[in-house]
Amino acid sequence: MYTNHEKYMRRAIFLAKKGTRLAYPNPCVGAVIVFENKIIGEGYTSAYGGPHAEVNAINSVEDDSLLIKSTLYVTLEPCAHFGQTPPCVNLIKTKNIPKIFIGCVDSFEAVSGKGIEILEKAGREVYVGVLEAECKALHKRFFTYHNKKRPYVVLKWAETKDGFIDKERKVEKLAQAKPTWISNSLSRQKVHQIRAVEHAIMVGTNTTLKDNPSLTTRSFGGLSPVRVVIDRNLKIPETYHLFDGSVKTIVFTNKRIIHEQVQFEKIDFTVNIIPQILKTLHDQGIQSVLVEGGKHLLETFISQELWDEAFVFVGDSHFSKGIKAPSLDGNPQKVDRLGSDLVKQYKR
Repeated sequence: MYTNHEKYMRRAIFLAKKGTRLAYPNPCVGAVIVFENKIIGEGYTSAYGGPHAEVNAINSVEDDSLLIKSTLYVTLEPCAHFGQTPPCVNLIKTKNIPKIFIGCVDSFEAVSGKGIEILEKAGREVYVGVLEAECKALHKRFFTYHNKKRPYVVLKWAETKDGFIDKERKVEKLAQAKPTWISNSLSRQKVHQIRAVEHAIMVGTNTTLKDNPSLTTRSFGGLSPVRVVIDRNLKIPETYHLFDGSVKTIVFTNKRIIHEQVQFEKIDFTVNIIPQILKTLHDQGIQSVLVEGGKHLLETFISQELWDEAFVFVGDSHFSKGIKAPSLDGNPQKVDRLGSDLVKQYKR
C-alpha cells in the first residue's frame, strides 16, 4: 500500500512524462500541490524557455490563499539559479508554501542542494527521497548529460528468432533502398514512441544507404528527434529522406561542408569516433540519443561500454543466414509481447 506522499509523487512523475521531449535541454519535472488531501494545483515543465513545473503548478491554483497551508510535491529539487527563467525556489518562498516533498536531489552543479538549503533557511519543512529511485529514473537523461558529460545512449535493433539483424544485401539502385522488415506493425509503432521521447537518433552510412530511413515519429506523433548520421566520405545521396529538411539533421564526416538544410560536423576518423560524436552532441545540448544503426555501429557502442539502455525487438521470422545481431551480456530487465514479437529491455 502506498502512502499519500507516494501517491502524490506518482502523480507528479506521471505529469513529468507528458512533457519530456518538449523540455529539452531542461529536465521535465512534475509538480503537484495538495491542500487537505486534495490536489489543488499541478503542472510540468514547459517547452524550453517557458515556466518550470513548480511555477505552472502554483499558477494553476485558483485560490492562492490556500498555498500557505499546502504541500508541494516535486520530482526534482527546485532550481536555485537564473537561467532562461528565475529560480523556482524564489516563487515557492514568496508564496509561503510550508512543506515541500522532493523526489531526488539535482546533481547539476548550479543547483545540487542549493535549492533545498535556501528553502530550509527560509524555515520550510523539506523532505527528500519520496520515490527517489523512480524520480532518478525519470531524470536519467538529465543526470547522465551533466554527470557523464555525454548524452544518455539508448540502443535499438530488431532481430529474427534465429538471431539475424538483416540479410546480406547490396543496393545497386537508389530505388532499391528500403528496409528489411523483421518486426511487426505494433513493434514499429513502439519504436516511433521511443523516438518521440529521445532527443536525437543516430544511424550509420550503410544502414542509410540500404534503408533510406526518415527517422521520424510518423506512426506515433510527437516531435521527431534530431537526426544524426555518420557518413565519412559523403556517400549518401542528397535525394535521400535525411536531407529533406523536415527535421534538424547532423552529419558527421571528414570534410568541412556548408549546407543550407543540414549541419555537417568534421571529426577525425583515424581515431575513435564515438567519443568525438558524443562530445559534439553534448556541446550542442543534446541529452539523449537513440542508436538505430547497423551491426558495426551498435557493437562499437557495446564494446566501448558507452550505452545505458537497449531495446531488442525479436520478430516471428527466420533468416537462416545473413548478418548476425549484436549480443548483450546478462538477462533483460523487462520483456513485453507485442503481438507475435517480443521486446526485451536491457539496462547497463
